[in-house]
Amino acid sequence: MSHVGYDVLIIGGGHAGIEAAWAAANLGARTAMVTFRRDAIGRLSCNPAIGGIGKGQMVREIDALGGLMGRITDQAGIQFRMLNRRKGPAVWAPRAQADREIYASTARRFLEDCPNLTILEGGVESIDARPHGNGRGARCVTGVTLADGAFIASPTVIVTSGTFLGALMHCGESQVPGGRHGEAAAIGLSGSLRSLGLELGRLKTGTPPRLLRSTVDFGRLDEQPGDARPTPFSFLTERITQPQVCCHVTWTNARVHELIRANLHRAPMYSGQIESRGPRYCPSIEDKVVRFADKDRHQIFLEPEGYDSERIYVNGISTSLPRDVQRQMIAMIEGLERATIAQWGYAVEYDFVPPEQIDASLMTKRVRGLFLAGQINGTSGYEEAAGQGLVAGINAARLVAGDDPIVLGRDEAYVGVMIDDLVTRGVTEPYRMFTSRAEHRLHLRYDNADARLTPLGRRIGLVADVRWARFQERKSRAERLLRAFDSLRFEGRSVREWLRRPNEDGRRLAERFEELSAYYTDPDIWARALVEVKYDGYIQRQQREIKRCREFEAHRIPSDFDYGSIPNLRREAIDRWSAVLPRNIGQAARTSGIHPTDVTLLMVQLAAKERLVSP
Repeated sequence: MSHVGYDVLIIGGGHAGIEAAWAAANLGARTAMVTFRRDAIGRLSCNPAIGGIGKGQMVREIDALGGLMGRITDQAGIQFRMLNRRKGPAVWAPRAQADREIYASTARRFLEDCPNLTILEGGVESIDARPHGNGRGARCVTGVTLADGAFIASPTVIVTSGTFLGALMHCGESQVPGGRHGEAAAIGLSGSLRSLGLELGRLKTGTPPRLLRSTVDFGRLDEQPGDARPTPFSFLTERITQPQVCCHVTWTNARVHELIRANLHRAPMYSGQIESRGPRYCPSIEDKVVRFADKDRHQIFLEPEGYDSERIYVNGISTSLPRDVQRQMIAMIEGLERATIAQWGYAVEYDFVPPEQIDASLMTKRVRGLFLAGQINGTSGYEEAAGQGLVAGINAARLVAGDDPIVLGRDEAYVGVMIDDLVTRGVTEPYRMFTSRAEHRLHLRYDNADARLTPLGRRIGLVADVRWARFQERKSRAERLLRAFDSLRFEGRSVREWLRRPNEDGRRLAERFEELSAYYTDPDIWARALVEVKYDGYIQRQQREIKRCREFEAHRIPSDFDYGSIPNLRREAIDRWSAVLPRNIGQAARTSGIHPTDVTLLMVQLAAKERLVSP
């Protein structure tokens, strides 16, 4: 049996797979998604939440380019909060708690209604390739073979395997193959990737127990409400209309910590059962107790998994301790003394491909047409996966069409920062996006993601007419508001001058001037204009820095450049650059293990070669 005629084939139906399939299909490529189970597409495997610091900005970027995650979240969200409100609007970040079932069903509906997209249930056993013909030992993708022996032909394949690749789940001494609770692992695919010449490594992540809502004593816990006026993720969403729910807060205590310390020898991360690295910035409760021994308590957020769900996600105590220890631990926490555990916490180890083996388009360097996106590249998080999936889907479709790949710069998007970090620096632990990773974070704000990226999405064909019209209208409103700041005067000063004051948010000015009041009720437009006024000098300085950085990015390095030919270059630099194959001087300078003197030697050699070939 053979399915022939797909241009792009996606392996996996998680957040990277969803965006890859949506992008490729909407760009006109005949697209197929192969996933174990159709009903598991879009499943929120861990925390039922989208966004956060850095992550929320990425979701807005995905939406601005024409992706799906923001639109799905706006329909499935049950609590919306803008984080960092106590700081300036330049660092605000949206986050939403989501209904797990609504999120997954909404994602499936988008994909099932998408033209050019076919969803196939099954497991991929191997990726097939043939020699490229360029004489350098490279290969080209020809398709995939399923576990039942069926072959599906396609010149491009995007692997978005999440935590399923060679996955093993740990709960105490128990070890069970699987990439997610109740779901099988992808076993054969790891061997296939190795046979194609890719190196694999192992990483680890974890999840906390879930509790039955009816057994939690919420009356003893602090409430954490959402925003009174929720900010949508999608630029297409006018406003959030569904009811919002409360989360609740509790804490661990000295008794819990003592219990954990007494059972560390039974924790897979400390017994030697798990040797791979887990996410540093989302540690297990075992790690927290050991690494932060001076703290006598750690915060826990009780987050409902849906409007009608009986399950409560216990955010803050990810664990792989044995079940009997988890049971005792939960009973020691205030408000949870009589709580029933609906699902035990566990850790999962899985295979990944160290990302220096892909380029900035997310295509592997050894196999033409083979793209990787999501946790297979060593990242952690739904948002990081979705951003990679969107870029991989775009570039797979463009490869089939004979177009050059789209590469997002570090000054264009957090998604660009992430991909550049992956391909130039690699990972030693699951990569998580933070605003601190970006040099130009004042420019990479949640409010201006459409200004940064929607014109690009329109140019490549992913932004449809409705979104483009909405963008043009918002752009016009923002420009009119800025003009009003200059023209309106109050007590001898322009509104712009008043807004430059540190504690002035403009509310009293909006109440005074009818021309401003309509804009003040639009938090996105108002926040964007306010940032541009308050941080005008800083923004101009950052724009100058961006211009200087782009000069380095514009200095291209030939793909066949021989780094061993550079006199006096360190062996480590030769090895790192030969593995990474940086596209330009900027990427070369950011490669891990590189010194400034290495970059100087490279630039001298490139200049000498350019003089030799110039007419």
